[in-house]
Amino acid sequence: MTTLLQLNSSIFSSGGQSTQLADQFVTAWQANEPDAQVIVRDLAHDAIPHLDAQRVLAFFAQPETRTPEQQAYVAESDALIEEIKQAQIIVIGLPMYNFGIPSTLKAYFDQIARAGVTFRYTENGPEGLLTGKKVYVFAARGGIYAGTPLDSQTNYVRDFLGFLGMDNTEFVYAEGLNMGETAKEAALAGAKLRLTALAA
Repeated sequence: MTTLLQLNSSIFSSGGQSTQLADQFVTAWQANEPDAQVIVRDLAHDAIPHLDAQRVLAFFAQPETRTPEQQAYVAESDALIEEIKQAQIIVIGLPMYNFGIPSTLKAYFDQIARAGVTFRYTENGPEGLLTGKKVYVFAARGGIYAGTPLDSQTNYVRDFLGFLGMDNTEFVYAEGLNMGETAKEAALAGAKLRLTALAA
């Protein structure tokens, strides 16, 4: 059975434009995959702890030496990793905040990037272990940034996912959402056309 993992990172949860685009894609995709399992993780509603020194030390400690607190930290990360391991399709709702990704998504990324678990170092360099997945990213932005030096999101997200082995990533942009109602409607309509085609 195919499993799809949807990650919503808008601070407005279901009210965010990126979330709504991701929802529309998943709904259209499910029409062709009625037996698929869909897991939704709302990073605003169920916040993930940001990386700190204690968590890093827990990740690097030998399992038999971990304290109960360290074991709890590792268990939180392990659960997120197991969830994404089981998914063949990853859908990310990605708003742009202050030219970057939401801190909640960065916290999620930091929890799933584990040496020896989701990537490993080899004599030929790092090797991602989360392979064989298709990723769709729905990027909602107030201005126009795609293809410009101010788009810090696209390369970062693609590079991070690729580092973990997820090198098949499709971006769908809805830009200019704060540049007037006409621009907003046109951007959302264009994104909806694209996501519908991708879902088919």
